[in-house]
Amino acid sequence: MITRFSIVTLVLFFISTALVIQPVSFHVSVPFLGRRRMTVGLMTAPILTIGILWAAQCLGATQIRNGIVGTDGIKPYNILILFISLAYMAITLDGTGILRAAAFWVSNKGGSRGRRLYLYFYLLLTSVSMILGNDPIILSGTPFLVYYTEATKLEPIPWLMMEFAAANTASMVLFVGNPTNVVICEGFLINNAAFTAYTILPFLACCITCYAVLVVLFRDEKHIPRKLPDVEQLDARKALRDVVGAWVGGIMLVTCLIVVLVLSFIHVDVWKVVLPFAGAKFIFDMSWDHYRFKTGRLHAAAAAEEEMMLEIIRATGGDTERVRTFNSITLGDAVAINGSEIANESAAGNDLGNATNSIHAPNAPTSFPKTTGDTYNTQKSELQSHWTSKKAAYDATYNSWAAHFPTFFTALPRLPFGLIPFAFSQFILIEALSHQGWIEVFSGWLIHATGRKMFPTIWIIGVLGVILCNIAGTNIGATILLTKIVHAAPNFPVSSAKAAAIALAVSSNIGAVSFTFSASLAGLLWDTILKQKGIETINQRTFAKWNIMPIFFMTSVGLAIVSAEVSILY
Repeated sequence: MITRFSIVTLVLFFISTALVIQPVSFHVSVPFLGRRRMTVGLMTAPILTIGILWAAQCLGATQIRNGIVGTDGIKPYNILILFISLAYMAITLDGTGILRAAAFWVSNKGGSRGRRLYLYFYLLLTSVSMILGNDPIILSGTPFLVYYTEATKLEPIPWLMMEFAAANTASMVLFVGNPTNVVICEGFLINNAAFTAYTILPFLACCITCYAVLVVLFRDEKHIPRKLPDVEQLDARKALRDVVGAWVGGIMLVTCLIVVLVLSFIHVDVWKVVLPFAGAKFIFDMSWDHYRFKTGRLHAAAAAEEEMMLEIIRATGGDTERVRTFNSITLGDAVAINGSEIANESAAGNDLGNATNSIHAPNAPTSFPKTTGDTYNTQKSELQSHWTSKKAAYDATYNSWAAHFPTFFTALPRLPFGLIPFAFSQFILIEALSHQGWIEVFSGWLIHATGRKMFPTIWIIGVLGVILCNIAGTNIGATILLTKIVHAAPNFPVSSAKAAAIALAVSSNIGAVSFTFSASLAGLLWDTILKQKGIETINQRTFAKWNIMPIFFMTSVGLAIVSAEVSILY
């Protein structure tokens, strides 16, 4: 029964979603620290919404617990442990330079023929994303293509849009490619190996369709020239910074995926398999870095991106000094997303800390009497000095450890820890909707629209999945919501539920190649990196413009293949 609490819950859910899509920033005055900018968006809006709903008694402790522990076979903690563990293994493997080396090799094979190089990059990005997921591609492929297009004077939009589409389309193949895949496997009780069997044909169809549409869209010579400037051979060996780490990391990741697929037949929780592998990889990384540090064989991890850039410039015969300037402008910030630089901010902190130490005595008091006027300003200044010196000391310690163990400390800021509060918040908000009766209402609408028939279910769930990725708090929120709705539908046939699962697997992945950056966490990450690299030509409107045709045709072809599959299965 819908009550006033139900209406409040639904309204606040949509407000939270709107703030995820379009964050709101404002300034607040903080005592002693002055004006600070605060943003209500992806990380904060869902949590604030939960707090308001709890205070308004629209949800209780039971719904919060269910959102963490899980219901209907979906275990949020399982999904997040799995995803963070695999992300660590994939990101540390990427840190060895193996993806950069592969990109250099592909560039050499493509030569100066623009269309052939475009195809080769598409195949490379698709292949790697199938195994590692889309995050490593976004983290490493994006800087490479930015520098490559800058050095060769190519228009960056065709190449970057291709990268994003390839990474997100290929993530539907393995159940570990995207958190949404894990939600579907657990929510619909689909075996991990069976998931790949169901999605491989829709993936191939979407992959071919996407490339064909991109080639048509960027057919003009100004987008993808048939003849590129002459480029010397890039040194792929130089890009591969840690051969031993690449071999060990690759073998451990592949072995982990094989073990997970095998053990899925006896229904072992996936996190119980993946977490020990990630722990073993962590022990290897720390031990190997310590050995290399002691023997003087350790390279500075922070220089990897600059080395890649300079190698591209050498091969293209560009102006090294000009691109050094480009690098200093776009990489000047301490990048929390991809962890490529942490030295600039800490160096600034050390300089400021030294300056303040020369003014204030080391034993300056940290507690002050309650006064006003000039004394207050002095108190404020001394407190700021105190925190500045503390920060400088922290930065010095952090940089010392990062120099000793660069693999872990480079991977640490790149891990998607932001996914943890966001995903838990989405699960809790969906539980709140269920508690207030909305999931039951939505499931009734689903039954009315589909008549519990298999083919209408495929197209309605598939199209809704793509749309909701843009308006329901990323593809994670869309997948959780639609999974709950199908679960709640009374007397829903097994065949229709399975068809809905496969359609949702397709739409939740290709839905990222859509109209808003917030359709997926990968989109938000991609947008952040582009801004850090100085690419201002890809804004929200441009992103939607170039994605309209690929998402339309991929949705049509992908769901048609799903329909053909289930017609044979059932």
